[in-house]
Order: sequence, then C-alpha cells, then structure tokens
Amino acid sequence: MRECILILDNIRSVANVGSIFRTADCLGVSRIILVGTTPTPIDRFGRKRKDFIKVSLGAEEFVKWEYIDKIQLTINNFKKEGYKIIALEQDKKSIKLKSLKVKSLEKFALVVGNEVEGISKSFLNKCDEIIEIPMRGQKESMNVSVATGIALFNLI
Repeated sequence: MRECILILDNIRSVANVGSIFRTADCLGVSRIILVGTTPTPIDRFGRKRKDFIKVSLGAEEFVKWEYIDKIQLTINNFKKEGYKIIALEQDKKSIKLKSLKVKSLEKFALVVGNEVEGISKSFLNKCDEIIEIPMRGQKESMNVSVATGIALFNLI
C-alpha cells in the first residue's frame, strides 16, 4: 500500500474537514496536515469540537494529524523525504486524475485547497503534479470532501 499524507490548505468548513478525516481513516491515510484557517478537531480552548466529531465519527482518534500555520517549509521537507506532492485543483497545468501514473507512487502528499479560492498559484508551482477530476455536468466543481475522497480512492 502507498503511503499518503493529506494536506488541507485553508479549508473553511468544519463539516468538510470532519468528512475528510472519516474518509482518510477508511482509506488508510497515514497523516493529515491542517494548514492556516483549516478547523482542527480541538477548539482553541483544548476541547474536542462536537461539530467536528458529529461528522468525523471519531476518526480524528485514529488518523494522526497536526496543525501548521504555513505550508511552504513542510512541503520542502516532504520533497526531501521522497514524497511526490500532488495538488487536486483545476488549473491550466492540471492533468486528469486517471492520467496520473499511480504505479510509480510510493509516497505522496495530496494537497486540497479552500472551497472558494482553491490552492494558491504560488503553491501550485511547488507541486510535482496537479490533478483534476473531469466534470461532466453543469457544475464546474465538486464539494472538497467529495473530491478528496474520489482522488484518494484512485491514488491509494
């Protein structure tokens, strides 16, 4: 099984983050990095967040996680450790999810971004690959927790 780290970059919604934790546990993600404004399972007073647990069903107890303020140095460290950095984002440089050669992935970090603004262009430039899920309907994007689940299922 591939080793996967999930990086949540400035996600806004507690429900989305809780849902991503639950999916990450089910699919065997080894660690989740919460960046910037991304809600954590613990509130600022050190208490477990009831709104988080309602969606995650306690998955935060099984998936290692950590919070960091900014991601730049962490990404450089992951690259030095041999992780391939993959962004899930619609971008002119992105390739279709199914086009990524997953057999060559041993260790990777999947980065997902803010529900409205996505992943910043400066950060996308540091990624080894940018992938996207093709949209067939009228909407141009999916909910971040749904898209994360689809990408993880295909990559792991």
